Amino acid sequence: MPKKNSKKNKKRFEVGEKETIDQCLDRMKKEGYMPIRRAEEPVFREEVRNGEKVMEPVGKTIVFHAVKD
Repeated sequence: MPKKNSKKNKKRFEVGEKETIDQCLDRMKKEGYMPIRRAEEPVFREEVRNGEKVMEPVGKTIVFHAVKD
């Protein structure tokens, strides 16, 4: 039987720009969450070239999906 409050039990944690993965995992643990999935998401910058908008990839962000312990 699925939990009704499952949305409140899930949270996304993004590894900060000057934060290590271990620091992010520690922050997650302090808040009472356990990681269930790691994802790397691209970061884009919008540029205008020849009057056309172009999405230029400039990096990536590591995001952890977590659930309450």
